[in-house]
Parts: sequence; C-alpha cells; structure tokens
Amino acid sequence: MSEVKKNENTTAPKVDTRKMEINKFSLLFNKMGIWIIVIALMILGMIVSKGQFFTSSNIQSILEAVALTGMVCSGLFYVTYSGNMTDMSVPITMAFGGVMAIQCINFGFIGAILAGVLTGVVIGLINGFMIGKMRANAIIWTLALNLLLSGVIRVVWQGKMLYAEKIADEAHQNSANLFYSISRTYIGGIISLMAIVMLVMFVISWLILTQTGFGQKLKIIGTNYEVARFSGIDCTKQIITAYVINGVCSSIAGIFYAALRKCASYENGTGYDFDALTAILLGGVALTGGKGSMVGTFGGVLAYGLLNNCLSWIGLGTYTKYLVQGIVFLFIVWMNTYSNRKLGKA
Repeated sequence: MSEVKKNENTTAPKVDTRKMEINKFSLLFNKMGIWIIVIALMILGMIVSKGQFFTSSNIQSILEAVALTGMVCSGLFYVTYSGNMTDMSVPITMAFGGVMAIQCINFGFIGAILAGVLTGVVIGLINGFMIGKMRANAIIWTLALNLLLSGVIRVVWQGKMLYAEKIADEAHQNSANLFYSISRTYIGGIISLMAIVMLVMFVISWLILTQTGFGQKLKIIGTNYEVARFSGIDCTKQIITAYVINGVCSSIAGIFYAALRKCASYENGTGYDFDALTAILLGGVALTGGKGSMVGTFGGVLAYGLLNNCLSWIGLGTYTKYLVQGIVFLFIVWMNTYSNRKLGKA
C-alpha cells in the first residue's frame, strides 16, 4: 500500500511556484510613462517658477521652443516605427526646403511654400526608393545623402545665405515679408502659428497611423519585415510612403526655420535629427520599430520642452543644461527598457 502511495506522489505534477504577478509599476510606466514625466516636470516648473509656470507667456515660450522639433517628429516617427531607426538626412531636408522656398519667392508666397514642400517630397522619394526597394542601410544611406546635398547647396549657392527680400523682385517684396511673418504670427495674440501647425501635423499623423491600413501595415513591417513580406504586404510601397511623409514634415519645419532666421543656408536644421529622435524615444517608440504611438511621441516632445523650460527657470548655463538633459533622458530611456523587460516586451 505504501509502495502505491509512493508511486502516486512521484508522478504527481509539480506546482509552478514562480511569481506570476505583473509588476504594477512597470505596467503603469509602460502605459503612461512619458505623461507621468510630463506631469512631474509641470509640478517642478510650478515650484521653480514660483507660480509663473502656467502664465500665457511661458506656455507660448514652451510651445515655440518645441514647434520645429515637433514638426520633424510627426514625420520621423514613421521612419522609426517602420524599423529603419532614423533619418540622418533630416537636417539637409530642412535646409533644402528653406533654400528652395526662398529661391522661388518670385513665384509668390504660395509658390515658394509649395517649392519647399516639393523638395521634401523628392528627398523622401529618393530615400524611400533606396531603403525600401534597394534595401540600402538606412543610417549609412541617409547620412551619405545628407553630405551630398549639403555639398550641392554649398556649390550651387556658393555657401552664401539666401535672403527673401534680396531675391524677390519689386513686385514680390510683399511675398518676402509674408514669408518672414509666418514664424512670428500669433493667433489671437496667444499661440503662435508655428505651434498650431505643429499640433495640426500631429493630429493628421495620428489619424494616418490609427485610421488607415498604412499604419497597421507599417506596424507589421516594423515588428518583423520578413513576416510582413510573406503576408503579402507591399513593404517597398509602405516604406517609401513613410519616407515621403517624413520628407514633407521636415521640409515644412525647414520653411518655418528659414522664416524664423530670416535666411536660408546649408546649416539650417543642424541637430534636429538628434533632437527629434530623442523626443521620439522618450515617447516610448522602439528604435527597432513596431512599437510606439503618436500620442506618446507628442508627450516626448512636450517633455523635451518642459525640461528645457524648467532648467531655464532654475538658471542653469547652457553646458550644465546639456549635462542635466542627458542624465534625465538616459534615466527615462532606462525606465522604458526596464518596464518593457518586466512585462516581457523586450
């Protein structure tokens, strides 16, 4: 009898004693991480500004500071989401968009804007074809194109800065003045046109991502390119579309930047590739693709601007700001990675 009981005990299934609970903090941070940071920065801002943080002038300052970066992010998101990491030609797309807009000022204000945007479309098509169709390395190709187009601008325009009022003939001086005014226009005297354009671009990008088949297909491509290809998705077409959207958004940012500086040159846009990618990663977008949201990306842009604003209220110098920004951003990226690992998503 004891022998039978012994056999029954040895064949009984083992109980899984491993911890199966989901880490609640990791789940919360994974879902709302960047917005927790945004709220924390707002509270910090109220403390260091002594109640002046939510004044209209300070809100204006924050939105203006992130407007150009936000415009770039609304397009660069698709490149990163598709699994192609980033676009190193963003700075020259911005620069070229501004150069062509000012160069074409004699076609009128609308003609100049269309010329700048069309420049972004062409650059996006070139990038999309080489990376989507020819499967060129996204980083190396876009970096090479950035250098090439930078050389083209320097040679064609001899490294000179372009001024709309100097290029415009007498009949189009008003177009030149109107071009400069777009970065200095305030709607209702409260919010700048640049900030409104950025918000509209984010809304349009969100609708494209969530309400179209393109957004769903791009998610699959970013998650696993081969699975997407064998599923019948036209990966080349989707990636080209992502780069065209990115080119358009970057060129629009470049047009506003040229208007803000009152000139266009090959150096306009320098650094915006890194700033935009940082904001995108802060918003929870995976560098490997297939994960992230437009809402989170907007949160990343806000966090970027709020931190800069808080550091300005504290009174830190430029180099100290870079140090603090680096530490904070590394911490946020680490927290994103940590929460993903705890939830089995990384």
